[in-house]
This record gives sequence, C-alpha cells and structure tokens, in this order.
Amino acid sequence: MTMKKYIPCFALIFCCTSCLEEYLDKTPEAGLSTEEVFSKYENFKLFFDAVYDGTSQDDPSQPTTWYDFNIKTSYSLYLTNSDLRHTWESFAETADMGRMNRQPIKQGDIEANLQWFTTYRVAPILNSMFKTIRISNVALNNIYMLKDVNEGVVNDFKAQAYFVRAYSHFALFRLWGRMPYIDKVIGADDQWDMLRLSNHETLYKIADDLDSAAYFFGLAEKMRRDPGPGEQGHLNDPEQHRPNGVAAIALKGRALLYAASPLSNEKGQSDWEAAAIANWDAIRIAEQYKYTLISGTDYKQNFVGAKYTNEQIWAWNLGSCAYNHRVQTQLLNGVFVNNKTGPTGECPTQNMVDRFETKWGDPLNTPEDRAAATAAGHYNEQDPYSNRDPRFAIDIVYNTAPIPGFETAKIYFEMKDGVPVYSQLLDKSFAGITQTGYYQAKIWGGQSVNNRISTQYTDPLIRLTELYLNYAEAANEAYGPDGRAPGATISALEAINIIRNRIGMAPVQNRFIASKEMLRERIKNERTVELYGEGHHFYDIRRWKDAPRLMSEPLTGVDIEKVAVSAEYPTGYKHTRKNLPPERQVRWKSDAMYYFPFPISEEHKMKTFEPNQRW
Repeated sequence: MTMKKYIPCFALIFCCTSCLEEYLDKTPEAGLSTEEVFSKYENFKLFFDAVYDGTSQDDPSQPTTWYDFNIKTSYSLYLTNSDLRHTWESFAETADMGRMNRQPIKQGDIEANLQWFTTYRVAPILNSMFKTIRISNVALNNIYMLKDVNEGVVNDFKAQAYFVRAYSHFALFRLWGRMPYIDKVIGADDQWDMLRLSNHETLYKIADDLDSAAYFFGLAEKMRRDPGPGEQGHLNDPEQHRPNGVAAIALKGRALLYAASPLSNEKGQSDWEAAAIANWDAIRIAEQYKYTLISGTDYKQNFVGAKYTNEQIWAWNLGSCAYNHRVQTQLLNGVFVNNKTGPTGECPTQNMVDRFETKWGDPLNTPEDRAAATAAGHYNEQDPYSNRDPRFAIDIVYNTAPIPGFETAKIYFEMKDGVPVYSQLLDKSFAGITQTGYYQAKIWGGQSVNNRISTQYTDPLIRLTELYLNYAEAANEAYGPDGRAPGATISALEAINIIRNRIGMAPVQNRFIASKEMLRERIKNERTVELYGEGHHFYDIRRWKDAPRLMSEPLTGVDIEKVAVSAEYPTGYKHTRKNLPPERQVRWKSDAMYYFPFPISEEHKMKTFEPNQRW
C-alpha cells in the first residue's frame, strides 16, 4: 500500500486562518459584514491588496510591530533589502559574504536559520505564501459580490487572484518542493489532509492557473499595465507593480521549464517540447505587446537608475536608495559607506568570475579552458580583466575597475619592508572586507560615502531576457541547437545569440554547437552570467541537478599584489588564485539539500505527514 503524503499542520493553520477577520481587525471598517467588504470596490481592493502589501505581527520577538507577510517576501531584492545579511547568490557557489551571518546554510546546516524563511520577519516565504494563497481563494470565492464596477475590473481581480495563487505555489515549490494545490477556501469542517502532489503535478497545476490568469487579463485588457513605447504614460502606470497577462504567460513558461528539468521531469522529451512551446509563446506575446530588449548601453537600468524599463515584463520598484541605504550595506562592504562594523557585502567568487568568457567567446571555467584561451592569444592570467564579456565590467568590481567616487577600485596589497600594506578596498579596519578579491557591481548605482547620490532600485521579477534563455534551454533539449519549436522563428542557438548580441558579445563559438550536449553547457553558463544577482542561480543549479557538483567544488578567490610592471606582470599586479578559507567553503551533505525542511516543531504535530528530509 502506498503511504499517503499530507500537507503539514502549520500550513493548514495558515490556510484556515480567516483573512477576512484579520482584515477587519486592522482596518477602520471593523465590524462590516462579508457582503459589505466584498461588494464595495474600495473594500474589496483593500482586502485583496494584502497579497502585495499585507503585514502581520507574527514575530513573537516583536509583538507590537507589523512586518511584511505578502508575495514581496519571495522577491530576490527583498531578501537583499532585509536584515538577514545575505543574498541568494551567496547561498550558492557564485558569491561569498564579507560577514558570514548565514554561512551555515551553504555548508549544509539550515536549522538555525530556517525560521527566517518560514515565520519570522526577514523573508517569511512559507507563512507569507500560504497567506496570499488564502487571500486569492477568498477573493475568487467572493468576486461575484463586487458591484458598481465594470466587467474589466472584475476580470482584472480574477486574473490577479489566479496569478498570485500560482506565483505563491511556485515560490513555495522552489524552496520546499512538491505541494498540495490549494485552489479553494478551506473551512473548519473541510478535509484538511491534502495530498502532496509530485513536482511535475505541482508545476502543471501552477501552469493551469496561469492560463486562467492570462485569459482574464486578456478580457480585462491588461496584457500590459502601461501603454506601449511611444505612448503617453509608458512605464508610468500607477499600478505598474501588479502582474499582467504577458507576465502570466511568461511565468507559465518558467514553470514548465522547471517541470522539464532533471529534478522534476516525468515525461522525458515531451516535457522539454511543452516547455519550448510555452516559452516561445511567451516571447511571441511579449513582442506583440511591444516589450523589447533595451540597448546594451542602458542594460543596467533593468536593475538601477530607472524606475521601470520596457524589458521588465513584471517588476518591483524598491524606490530611490541613498548611499547608506540598507540594500547597499547588503551588497557592498562598509568601506563604501564608511561603516566599519555593520555592513557585510556580496563578493563574487573566482568561480563566478571565470564564468565570464573572453570577448571572443572563449570559456574560462576550467584550467584547460584558460590554457586554450591563452594559446589563442585571448587570455592572460596576469592581465585577466582585459578582453572579457562586457557584462564582466557591469557586474563585478575588480581591481583597477573605474567606479564613482574612487576613481579606480583598489583591491590589492603591496609589500613594504616585508610587511603587506593593504589598499583602500582591503582596509582591514573594516569588518567583512572581501575574501575573494571582488565586490559585486550589477545591483549598485554607484553610491558611496564618496558619491552621496540616490538612485532607483528595481527587481526585474520577469524580464524579456529570461524568456529567451528559457526558450533556448528547452528548445535545445527538445530539438537540438538548430531546431525550433512549432511555429517559432528562432532556434535555441539563435535565442542565445540574441542575448549575447544585445550586450556586444560574440556569438557562441562554432565548436560548441554540434550537439545539444555541447550547447547545453554554454546555455547554462549564459544563464548564470546574464541573470547573475537576480535570484535564479540558487534554484537553477538544483533543477539541473548540478548542485551536488558545484556545491562540492572549492570556492576560490584571488590575491593581488602590486609589483613592478614587467613582461610577466604587464599591469603591474601579480594575480594569484587561492582557495577561500575552510569556514567559507560550501558543502553538499546530501540530496536533502535540494529543498528546505519544514519547521520541526510543526512536523511533530502530524502523525502521517511525510516531511522533507532534514539537513
């Protein structure tokens, strides 16, 4: 007999808590009937909008303070803006943190930090997503009561509810794996022991909801929120932060890509074909509604310097951030903001730096790759930052990089009288100085104590670039490098080269396009580079089942010594690769690390629940 798999007790508590009662408790309308809440547009909107901005007092350590419990808690930039002192990149092999507050997570010990992702204020994804699922279901259950609005408003609410329900399940799935699909309001007398679906089933349920969302967005004429390029109000709709029809189709493509990936694939080739078709459809619809890849010159505006861009299909604007804003202290060390004890800083590893090819497209991932590039005259280990992928200079603060307020980045030491003297960005009086020899630059507007400006920060939750990457991956697996999904006008290889061409990068070299196996590794590398810092890589290496390898290899950095210019050291700096200290290494203990465990206190309340493995 097959053992049934049940949803954990804590999830049911979250689902069965009355969102209506919470809403009434903290609004001036306390005491209104259910019909009064859902029949009036302003009340309905206030209730539903808790999915975007809802707060709660769920942190027992702060009983009088309200904290976010909404879908924002799952956004990559939200974690960066929290007080967790970590980023999603730093949970993988691509980055180290100057201060190692959450280092145990990447070394295989989640328990002490699990609360921050479940119920507490930092990034309470587990609690928040069950709340937003509940709100979406209640809204869909009561939408018929809404009066005095046109059909477009009703359809927009329906579409958003389906989208948020799908997105919330997807956010849960990426961290905790297979889930029951909660598509109705669960009452006190209802059956609560709900089956956990397979990964594949969960993702296809998500895709079904996104189909419904796209349908109702279409009826509401909300395939995009703002007018298209060249029209008055472009990128400036007051509800720009809400999802739209193109976002629903795009997220469906992402869900089916996950379903086709090795960690969840159940139907082999047909799963890849479905993913390729879905992602081509997303590209086609996005282009129909005039989303475009912005120029390489403006590339960085997708993240900083502009509120929104026309490459962002759905995005969350954090706002204008000053040089000493909290998001800065998570991404950059205290030396940038003149704080010697507080900030931490995301520091790309040499592992990540090696992902950036030469400008001719030579890979540099392995010693063999670098030797081949050197033999071709395209790479010099002692002049390693010349002739690189243009995104390298955009994403990475490296020694001698031009940066505002500092002229050039100084990340080196110099021997004087037998004693090392450290440069400005290695000043040992600041806590959390880089151990890798690099700082991140992609999500940075150039603010610092030496450049006291403010600029916009935006999380591109879905941007057109990802759709091309999703399509390229799925089409390559389904049809090979030169194959195309039915009706598509580009192949997997052409999709990748569109992304590369936009930034001024050479096409994928011919030696990598003979088979899907050869192109697969370049597609993965392209995705890692293009989406660096956007919260994808932590999940990508798991769905690819590459995490056991990548999270077992040594994390490396570089020591840079200032020396006399010579033929051997043409830049006047000696670069020496090094392994990071043991306490900064990663560890893949077991395949339990593919997913987070559930809180153990809640697991013990269930007799029949089959939990995720602990790690």
